[in-house]
Amino acid sequence: MAARLIQVAMKIIHAGSVEIGGRNLCVIAGPCVLESEEIAFKIAQYLIHVTGALGFGYIFKASFDKANRSSIRSFRGPGLKRGLKILAKIREKLDVPVLTDVHCVTQVPAVADVVDVIQIPAFLCRQTDLLSAAARTGKPVNVKKGQFLAPWEAKNIVEKILSEGNDNIIITERGTSFGYNNLVVDFRSLPIMRAFGYPVVFDGAHSVQQPGGLGTHSGGQREFVEPLCRAAVAVGCDGIFIEVHPEPDRALSDGPNMIALTDVEQLLRKLKKLRETDENPDKTD
Repeated sequence: MAARLIQVAMKIIHAGSVEIGGRNLCVIAGPCVLESEEIAFKIAQYLIHVTGALGFGYIFKASFDKANRSSIRSFRGPGLKRGLKILAKIREKLDVPVLTDVHCVTQVPAVADVVDVIQIPAFLCRQTDLLSAAARTGKPVNVKKGQFLAPWEAKNIVEKILSEGNDNIIITERGTSFGYNNLVVDFRSLPIMRAFGYPVVFDGAHSVQQPGGLGTHSGGQREFVEPLCRAAVAVGCDGIFIEVHPEPDRALSDGPNMIALTDVEQLLRKLKKLRETDENPDKTD
């Protein structure tokens, strides 16, 4: 049964110096998976420059391991030890908050020592032990709402994290399964989940993914990342999650739903204008 929309005070989450749930839109962006230290630094440096110029808060994201790839032959990443080393260097040298995902309880302590935000993947969003372990670190926990969940069911996720005494909670919308190999976004989910009192982020990258759509790997429709992100900002969200790469068609994971690094600035400029219009509805050009 759908939740009633009741206005509540929004909890502001802090990741380093970045606010999620505050006045400014937060951008969580980076490559799907860490391919190399060089590429990761190139992406992070560019995004720091662009988001800083536009006044957005920015969190670098990347996975050290993609444990749910379609095929056993798919590239998974550098692994926990090497991946965390790269993330730690980016965080320290570039002075930027970082986010990565965990897939099992044993990874949580090492990840918590390095990152500012721990992410729970969509397929694992109901795994109580994993949620509890992440929550006990005291770090902000970003949970991707599973493709199989109704938005009001995300309240159960919130309560699991709260039960460990951690109220640094972020929920990310990433689309809902719609038949085979396809996702659709129900934008009602954004105000429904924001009504829980915690920030909601919109994942423009994975919402256009076609899971397993190419047989041994997932497809995607990156041409729809921009319109869906614009819709999410217009409806009301606290952050945008996108995956970017210098050459998306050559990316080792999720290339079809990633956008080119050179296209990021134009997208964020459009989102900034929408955000400002929402804050000043009487403003005209």
